[in-house]
Amino acid sequence: MLTFLVRRIATIVPTLVFVSMLIFGLQQLLPGDPAIVLAGEDQDPSVVAYLRAKLHLDEPLPVRYLYWITGVLQGDLGESMRLQRPVLALILEKLPVTLELAGMAILIALAIGIPAGIISAIKRNSAWDYAANVIALWGLSTPNFWLGIMLILLFSVTLGWLPASGFVSPFEDLKANLASLIMPAFVLGNAIAAVLMRHTRSAMLQVLSSDYVRTARAKGLSERSVILIHALRNALIPIITLGALELGTLLSGAVL
Repeated sequence: MLTFLVRRIATIVPTLVFVSMLIFGLQQLLPGDPAIVLAGEDQDPSVVAYLRAKLHLDEPLPVRYLYWITGVLQGDLGESMRLQRPVLALILEKLPVTLELAGMAILIALAIGIPAGIISAIKRNSAWDYAANVIALWGLSTPNFWLGIMLILLFSVTLGWLPASGFVSPFEDLKANLASLIMPAFVLGNAIAAVLMRHTRSAMLQVLSSDYVRTARAKGLSERSVILIHALRNALIPIITLGALELGTLLSGAVL
């Protein structure tokens, strides 16, 4: 086991180095000069030269990469040019809300997608199966901005049940916190639920046709035991992996 871990770590390190070099290289390809942008309208040559030296823009590319990666490893992600604040502080400030929003979205997706996929696989080629597939296709093809607008028109403007915008901390008012998150979380979880439904259905159909499931049925086990204990346990392995990947996507792109 130790040898396996060492090998995995040995392969991870060069991968991370390559990714860091790729990110740094893409940053250097962006048009414009940060020193000129920071200097503003004045753009005095001495000020621009000072800023270039401060930001190490006058150094060779390998040296700039070393400065950059050293700062990243020390938690220095630079400073926002628009807000004039450290990037790390901005991330940490918004992280709790992002975690709550992404967590609620993935829970909604799991609560809808997995049960729907299981039932769709059990009732294959039935009316439920066809309806679930149509709904999943709708979920995948519906733009998030359109769905969000429709939910706001229905639940905020027409019915007045939920707030159209804003965020309330759970430490201030838990009910208001959930009310402010439920619509954006559902919008974010909608397409993920459709993906999970399709993958759960496919995984369940594959597992239900396997030999050990047929053996379990031949032994006289109830259909409930066969599905929940023998089939679902193995079918959920790729689904959990997919859910974790989707959670990572939400954490990097969810905006309230």
